[in-house]
Amino acid sequence: MRDPAPPYRGEREHALWHVSEDPAIAEFRPHRAATAQEDEALVWAIDTRHLPLYWFPRECPRGTFWADAATTHADVERFLGGDRLARVHSVEPPWDEQMRRARLYAYRLPEDSFVPYEPAGGYWISRETVEPLDLQRLGDVVELHRTAGIELRIVPRLLELWNDVIASTLEFSGIRLRYART
Repeated sequence: MRDPAPPYRGEREHALWHVSEDPAIAEFRPHRAATAQEDEALVWAIDTRHLPLYWFPRECPRGTFWADAATTHADVERFLGGDRLARVHSVEPPWDEQMRRARLYAYRLPEDSFVPYEPAGGYWISRETVEPLDLQRLGDVVELHRTAGIELRIVPRLLELWNDVIASTLEFSGIRLRYART
């Protein structure tokens, strides 16, 4: 399994989450995700350490990256400003402004039916219907990034940066990249 992202300021205890723009989900039923490699119906969750990967409107393309033990000093300097513990989340305009207006909710999910999803760290899957334990409104997600000490980098062309990131020694997660500018 890949190394987890580094901790962030204010990170709370381990829990499993689902982030949505819908504040009225009563249960999560297994479904086949259009982009998932899995061919079975699943409920997906993300752990607390990786929850910031979802502090974005659903359709927002984003590239996120951080160092792990195998990341070279040169890549830490180039991409992370020399800070091996830094996390960077990158988006294109006008997504940064849309993030301020987004209404996102984090559902805390019971862990008993979930197992870690290999090979991606931070993701968990369940084959059973799951009822959320708690619902939290996330608020201004740009401010969440700032408070957590995660750099929110606005770049003119996300895919240009992304190609450099995936060719580097960094750990990374890219979500909704098909919506990025070409």
